[in-house]
Amino acid sequence: MSRKHFVPQAIAALTLAFSALTLHAGETCNAGKQADIVDTAVAAGQFKTLAAALKAADLVDALKGDGPFTVFAPTDAAFEKLPAGTVETLLKPENKDKLTAILTYHVVKGKVDSEAALEAGKAKTLNGKMVRIRETKKGAQVNKAKLVKTDIIASNGIIHVIDTVLLPPEKKAAK
Repeated sequence: MSRKHFVPQAIAALTLAFSALTLHAGETCNAGKQADIVDTAVAAGQFKTLAAALKAADLVDALKGDGPFTVFAPTDAAFEKLPAGTVETLLKPENKDKLTAILTYHVVKGKVDSEAALEAGKAKTLNGKMVRIRETKKGAQVNKAKLVKTDIIASNGIIHVIDTVLLPPEKKAAK
């Protein structure tokens, strides 16, 4: 391979490696200071819908707070799995309470790494409902969402990436 072709490929490989390292370490270029959960997710580039939802639900400041928090973060692709129009409907101001209930169902108080989460088998979310965490033949799951990347450290907690949006169980109607 000629040097002419090697240099651009090497730069691209280094850029990709640096991006992955930055996401994994939860750091920003801001004097080496570790980023919080929100900034770490935004920097990853695959959580644009989650970031918009957090903003619409006025939860950005809360997740930038001291914590610590554990966030099961659905990717943009996870939001795309929802029925057409769902995200747009949830982002409307009149649906803020429902959006908040869904988003807080993705957050657990405390910093829980993947090993501890699997060992516990369940966790109480900030909306008060429980999620089930288990190892299956298809890999580790939170409810029916697959854990696709775990233990991304942020200054105020930890992020576990999931492939499906978690929907809290509906309240059962009184008989």
